[in-house]
Amino acid sequence: MKIKSTELIADLIKSTKKLKQIAEEKFVPLSDSELNHKPNPNAWSIAQCLEHLNLYGDYYLEAMRNAMQKSNASSDTIFKSGLIGNYFANVMLPKEDDTVKKMEAPKPQNPTLRKDIQLSRKTVSRFISQQDEMLELLEIAQNKNLNKIRIPITIAKWMKLRLGDTFRFNVNHNIRHMKQAERVLGKEVLVL
Repeated sequence: MKIKSTELIADLIKSTKKLKQIAEEKFVPLSDSELNHKPNPNAWSIAQCLEHLNLYGDYYLEAMRNAMQKSNASSDTIFKSGLIGNYFANVMLPKEDDTVKKMEAPKPQNPTLRKDIQLSRKTVSRFISQQDEMLELLEIAQNKNLNKIRIPITIAKWMKLRLGDTFRFNVNHNIRHMKQAERVLGKEVLVL
């Protein structure tokens, strides 16, 4: 994938604002009970979907901020996705028929396996705060090199993705699980 850096960032900002808006309009009004409702025993609740994203956000938002602060590389006009980064970013997005490639969440980011977290309305607030932080980082990234700055991934710290691919992966991952949360709610409205 090759795209103007400014165009990529503008698309990611638009998607992130839409994700935040959906969380504010659809999930903030819900009670803890509604947020923790599971349509079946094997499905995730809305709160579990959002907490999964929060757990990833805890890592990636800090990693991207730190990498951008340390980098002196000037911005590049064209972003060229890496082979692995492009794959990770694209595999996160649901297909046109809304099907997704099934994946198992790694244990540290799997809310069903974590006994140290409490799922409540605070989970939604934390997600919204992380979207605000993502928007801030995307603004900062406009003056950074999306190709040269590298971010280690959660499952293998020795593997690093380009900053642009890391942003794409995170936003696409958020889209994937917001759609999942909307299906639990029974009102899918996410159109990007």
